[in-house]
Amino acid sequence: MIRLLLADDHTLVRQGLRRILEERPDWRVVAECGDGREAVRRAVELAPDVAVLDIGMPALGGIEAARQIARQCPGTRILILSMHADEAHITQAMEAGASGYLLKDSADDDLVRAVQATVQGKSFFSPAAAAVLLDEYRRSLARRGVTDRYDSLSGREREVFQLMAEGHSNKSIAAILGVSPATVETHRAHVLEKLDLHSVAEVVLYAVRRGIIS
Repeated sequence: MIRLLLADDHTLVRQGLRRILEERPDWRVVAECGDGREAVRRAVELAPDVAVLDIGMPALGGIEAARQIARQCPGTRILILSMHADEAHITQAMEAGASGYLLKDSADDDLVRAVQATVQGKSFFSPAAAAVLLDEYRRSLARRGVTDRYDSLSGREREVFQLMAEGHSNKSIAAILGVSPATVETHRAHVLEKLDLHSVAEVVLYAVRRGIIS
């Protein structure tokens, strides 16, 4: 059973989301909230598997609600719903602890796939949001007149990087690649150094910008 929390200040939107999600027999919405503050309180109380948060809510916005839920409920994955397809909002959401960013005009199937991805420990971005990140990344490289540092990674480092971006732990990566956790840690350190990345959010955003994950 996958337990979900929905937070949006529009009742009709919440009802629509609930209808889509509960079409799956093993998914259940355990709470509906009309503002971000209530979403944080209910998340702490119920510890849902996934919290689906509207980015613009009264009392407490979705970004700050995500930040508080990520801090107080580390086992809850967070999916942000938004009308904004720009890098600033997407980056803020990821830095706040969100695992996915879904535009409100997305198809029903995208919502289902987004929840599935976050439950599996992966990231999910609406195609339009991913395209925005990739375009901005390319423009940034062109402005600076630099080449993509990703090309400096070895084949093994690229494998480790993708698994990192998908949310795998060092132990999980070691099992997948058939190497020791210590070896993974070494590759991980090299990847972060070569790409000049300093957090999981930066790893995910870099991977989406380059089209490695979606």
